[in-house]
Amino acid sequence: MQKRLRGPERRELILRKAAGLFADRGFHGVSIDDIADAVGVSPAALYRYFASKEALYEAVLDDLSCTREDYIETVLSPASDFPTVLRGLVQVFVRGMARQPDLLKMELHSLLEGHAAAEAFFEHRWKTFTDYIEYSLQELRREGRLGRGPDPRLCALMFQGMVREVLIAKCLPAGERFDDRGLDELVDGLVDLFLRAVGYPAA
Repeated sequence: MQKRLRGPERRELILRKAAGLFADRGFHGVSIDDIADAVGVSPAALYRYFASKEALYEAVLDDLSCTREDYIETVLSPASDFPTVLRGLVQVFVRGMARQPDLLKMELHSLLEGHAAAEAFFEHRWKTFTDYIEYSLQELRREGRLGRGPDPRLCALMFQGMVREVLIAKCLPAGERFDDRGLDELVDGLVDLFLRAVGYPAA
């Protein structure tokens, strides 16, 4: 006989099952009936916890994002030079995402589907990097420590794409191309490549 779940346990099960379905099929590829079937409840029972599919999707994102690492310690570390802080931010970010591959899949689906969540992903996950890169490159150029180069916004966009590709290579079952390299090693290589690309002086 199946154990009867209490309200909070049932809600957690719904979020877990919905996250897997949204990650595999995207927002538009999943119906309330699909989620209800996966949980083993009726659609009406599902609506007692979430008013709509959109509300459930947002709750899944909130649930996954609430385990996000905090960047404050990295930014306030004693070593505050641009390469060290950037490397630390990326390491914190990719380790968190590696533990939450469903979140990466949902982001990719939202980008392809044009879902409003795509903007939320940028605001809550990527903007830390883009803002830090743009501000830091502008400051370094004003101080004369970095030569004139590409628009800092383009540099930030390039970096975002590089980080996303590392995550796809290591966190999704896309092949074995980088099986011989750990996540930290790829991050180090990525940051070194980026620093050379923007003309940051070698140590």
